[in-house]
Amino acid sequence: MADASAIREHMEVIGADGVHVGTVDHVEGDRIKLTKKDSGEGSHKGHHHFISLGLVADVEGDKVRLSANGDVAVTFEEEENAG
Repeated sequence: MADASAIREHMEVIGADGVHVGTVDHVEGDRIKLTKKDSGEGSHKGHHHFISLGLVADVEGDKVRLSANGDVAVTFEEEENAG
């Protein structure tokens, strides 16, 4: 696993296949929280997605490269609204 402290806000996250997965919002615990603008359409629209830090293969320049292809790396989790 790459050094999580090297991961910064607004870095591009790309899969092992080179496909854009998202943009880092911030690191939260043992996962990367992606910005909402990369949340997709339909039921995923407007929700944050997360990437496990265990999938990070390398941090190079302004990119976070994953060890998995982009289509399998993202887990969908709805953010709970504080009320």
